[in-house]
Amino acid sequence: MNLTETILRNDRRVVLAALVSLVTVAWSYLWFMARGMNSPGMSLMMTAPEAWTAQVALAVFLMWAIMMVGMMLPSAAPMILLYAAILRQRKPPPPVLTYATLFLLGYLATWCLFSGVATALQWWLSDLKLMSPMMVGTSKILNGIILITAGIYQWLPLKAACLQHCRSPAHYLAEHKRPGLSGAFVMGLHHGIYCIGCCWSLMLLLFIGGVMNLLWIALLAGFVLIEKLLPWGQNIGRFTGAVMVGAGAVLITL
Repeated sequence: MNLTETILRNDRRVVLAALVSLVTVAWSYLWFMARGMNSPGMSLMMTAPEAWTAQVALAVFLMWAIMMVGMMLPSAAPMILLYAAILRQRKPPPPVLTYATLFLLGYLATWCLFSGVATALQWWLSDLKLMSPMMVGTSKILNGIILITAGIYQWLPLKAACLQHCRSPAHYLAEHKRPGLSGAFVMGLHHGIYCIGCCWSLMLLLFIGGVMNLLWIALLAGFVLIEKLLPWGQNIGRFTGAVMVGAGAVLITL
């Protein structure tokens, strides 16, 4: 094996190891946070709604951003790994690690933006006394509306279109390929936008099951994986959407 082949093989291992490490760190943080141990900002986030400050908002934003890494990066890993594999086949191969890192940063940037919106929404709901200090929705009507909204969205063409991009990494990379380092970042941004278009309504369910409920977070992350990676994932998503609509209607009438 020559030097070039050795470097390319190491690139593959480094990219995979980096993705696994990021997900592991994110879930470790969530694990500690869910138990109230050694988590930055935990004492601030467990305060009454009226105690929200810029410092509290920053702590909550970091919580959301790290949560999105843990929940969304596993389902994005096939796209990133395939992108790196395609780069290795070029003659001569570009700096794969740099390109893959920029793609990843673009992807995570979109979820950071989503985390900012989620933080603002949580702040607003807290001000309206619609969330408990444990970050769980307290209004049956609001929770029902969220369930119905998420369930209906599972059947909409926009959801299907965004999900198709996430389920077809090779097609996405062929259709959206861009040259250069800036192109790698923009491709990551575009993929992140499709990913948000696919999953934003599912993330709202965190307000129902509890933003700090580790089991609920894991179930939603698993559902996202099923939708994106398994052959029958879209059908499962639509069936679950119908169940969510029914559950939301029942919750509102209770």
